[in-house]
Amino acid sequence: MTEGTQYYYNLSTGTVEEGAQSPATDRMGPYASREEAERALSTAAKRNEKWEADDDSWEGDGAS
Repeated sequence: MTEGTQYYYNLSTGTVEEGAQSPATDRMGPYASREEAERALSTAAKRNEKWEADDDSWEGDGAS
């Protein structure tokens, strides 16, 4: 990998692209490595779960 190479996860095709090849609405990223881009959906799901838990705690709905 050359320095500065970025990878994107294409939401339409489910594939990883080197560089911004698809429209921004069809991709997630950039990521520093192909492996990181391959985990894009999993990473996003984990972040969403954490944010929802944080929101529940902020709103007083979480178990403390």
